[in-house]
Amino acid sequence: MNDMLTFGLYAFTGFLALINPLGVTPVFLTMTSDLTQKQRVKTAFTAVLTAFITLTIFAFAGQLLFKFFGISVAAFRVAGGIIFFMMGFDMLNARVSRLKYDSADVEKEMNDIAVTPLGIPMIAGPGSITNAIVLMDDAHTISHKIILPVAILVVLLATFFAMVAGSSVTRFLGETGNRIMLKLMGLIMMVIAVEFFFAGLKPILQGIFQIAS
Repeated sequence: MNDMLTFGLYAFTGFLALINPLGVTPVFLTMTSDLTQKQRVKTAFTAVLTAFITLTIFAFAGQLLFKFFGISVAAFRVAGGIIFFMMGFDMLNARVSRLKYDSADVEKEMNDIAVTPLGIPMIAGPGSITNAIVLMDDAHTISHKIILPVAILVVLLATFFAMVAGSSVTRFLGETGNRIMLKLMGLIMMVIAVEFFFAGLKPILQGIFQIAS
């Protein structure tokens, strides 16, 4: 029982640190600033559902999927960094408000941003995916294998409630405040993108130089 509790707490704290609900919330708020509260709740739910499905799949079959498609975690980080940089650049130039569309297009755009980039790679990013794969390797009993997706679910529920509750912040800041937060988060997003990109590029270059030598 103590072993199960220890593993569960270890998994929970690991995913909480990697997913960082408080870090995801400002990006979610700026990207959905033109949506109603009901639409934001739906977008947040779709994003965490996408992340849960992704993390669960990679937890149980991650190594097989990576080997089958010939994908490395380093390449995943590089791709995530490029996506983050493009998104951050648009935010820095106050162009992220992608939801100013005709009413017929709003539902489609909601689903688009909920899946990418919010669900993947913002919530279910390279770090959390790698963590899911590693922890599943460490789960030697059936109870541990059950606890892992439960820990993921608890963290994602916290992320969902953080995003939904954060909507009141947007109303408080107003249009000018939201624009300032949008630019600030864009700058932070670009910094994160650079970190992601070079964290993935480093092992790739090391592998190339080792082959060359």
